[in-house]
Amino acid sequence: MNDFDVPDGIDVLRVFCGPDGSNGNPLGVVRDGRRYPDNDSRQALARKLGFSETVFVDDPERGTVDIRTPGLRLPFAGHPLVGAAWLLDLEILELPIGDVTARQDGEFTWITGRPEWAPPRTLEQYASAAEVEALTGPPPGEGRLYVWAWEDEAAGRVRARSFPRSSEEPGDSRSGGAGAHAGGTDEDEATGAAAMQLSAELGRALNITQGRGSQILTAPAPDGTMEVGGRVLLAVAS
Repeated sequence: MNDFDVPDGIDVLRVFCGPDGSNGNPLGVVRDGRRYPDNDSRQALARKLGFSETVFVDDPERGTVDIRTPGLRLPFAGHPLVGAAWLLDLEILELPIGDVTARQDGEFTWITGRPEWAPPRTLEQYASAAEVEALTGPPPGEGRLYVWAWEDEAAGRVRARSFPRSSEEPGDSRSGGAGAHAGGTDEDEATGAAAMQLSAELGRALNITQGRGSQILTAPAPDGTMEVGGRVLLAVAS
């Protein structure tokens, strides 16, 4: 399936766009999840679309959503929830793992969750933003990898990139858009869950530039929750 060549009834968003509206991580949103009532049909569609995540809306009034990668169901993920909150314009999204609150603040959409809800990953600091940008692929290893460096530590500005590595489950490529392939070598354009985990580890708010130029904002709260926010644009309307 070509980029954004999607069936009727599916919106395509770009989440965590840069200041000029460019980049962002593509997201498929199935507004009527009843059209895909079981696990097999949802996974088949997620594989066909090839986005890093696809959201199925099971109750648009209550905000009940189901997040799928091409290979599995996720209990929590940042960019799908920011995108769904923007599209549905709700204050609460219901997930099996717990409720996620949402808010709009000018051009930014924010959600609040817990960093420990996100899948584990390695956070690896580099000496400079230039070293992060120079990477042509992930260093050897296993599991999800989030590489980062300070662009301006005093201002909380970070340069980051996110990669899956060889131990990822086939189909869970976590790629940055359509065309994900089983085996997991594609770079993830914008990863809200990783941004939350990095912000929690550092104990401060961050302004992160990831991938080709996506922007992710984070803000920790005293109770251990974390806000993550960014711009969302509609690429294809259902």
